[in-house]
Amino acid sequence: MSKLKIAVLGCGSIAQNRHLLEYDANEHVEITAVCDIVEERVKEVAEEYGANAYTSYEDLLAKENVDAVSVCLPNYLHAPVSIAALKAGCHVLCEKPMATSREEAEEMIQTAENNNKKLMIAHNQRFVPSHVKAKELIASGALGKVYSFRTTFGHGGPEGWSAEGKDSWFFKKDQAFIGAMGDLGVHKTDLLRYILGQEFVDVAGFIENNAKENITVDDNAVCILRSEEGVVGTMTASWAYQPGEDNSTVIYGEKGTLRLEDDPVYSLIAQYTNGDIVNYQLGKIQSNDEGGQSNSHVVDHFVESIQNDTEPLITGEEGMKSLDVILGALRSGETRQISSLERVKK
Repeated sequence: MSKLKIAVLGCGSIAQNRHLLEYDANEHVEITAVCDIVEERVKEVAEEYGANAYTSYEDLLAKENVDAVSVCLPNYLHAPVSIAALKAGCHVLCEKPMATSREEAEEMIQTAENNNKKLMIAHNQRFVPSHVKAKELIASGALGKVYSFRTTFGHGGPEGWSAEGKDSWFFKKDQAFIGAMGDLGVHKTDLLRYILGQEFVDVAGFIENNAKENITVDDNAVCILRSEEGVVGTMTASWAYQPGEDNSTVIYGEKGTLRLEDDPVYSLIAQYTNGDIVNYQLGKIQSNDEGGQSNSHVVDHFVESIQNDTEPLITGEEGMKSLDVILGALRSGETRQISSLERVKK
């Protein structure tokens, strides 16, 4: 089987710490082109991976014959660039959040369908071993009925690892559209939907900018979510957790509690009402604290889905459902009312 030709659009921190490294490590692909508006940066990356350098994605799509692209650009470009790549005949792996509105997300999904191409959203939390195991345990009935949860994703903020530091696009509403909620909250929303196997129908969002100065997006958010079967819980996203990262989830059920990424040694602890405690030492979760050198499995899964012509785990539809919750939380924060997601989906 010939190698897939890959282009990476955007050469900032997520491309350099995840996508490029993981494509480079995958024997079934060849990085043929890279693109970034910062000429110096794209030249360096192109040299490192033996790829052609572009400062315009339109140029790249017109001149290169690539099979698939990774869209690693600021949030406001996710939809337009993904749509252009799909129309150019490329499969697309798009960073999260997939778009800045439901309309954009629907257009991405429709374009992928019209061009018979795969669209995958890079929600890496679904591949974390403790999360996979928790989903299995819940589906098997080991926890009985699930009642509640709390999940959080927080660190000190993108200035610590983003390519532009304090000047990062992450802090600018016109480019990011949303702050910690889009960077971190959408990941946990996607994770909860996946682990519980349920959709959320109501969301209340308390969304603040109370930690960082001179930014135009949220840096602290707490949301209350309710699922279609009445599971209620909290989801927090923060750029104000110092000094370390917190990426933990706790699920409370009829027969026990699951603690995910909540202990320094055991990535999953299952505590049952009958007194049993099971400690799982599974692979570590991805962390920005460690330079992010471990494999997220996102790229490998994307490549595999193209090779085997299978549906990726996080399709455009899945990405849109997770985005819907975040958009609902934003609406709730603005209106100070609970957002009904059922109305959105009809």
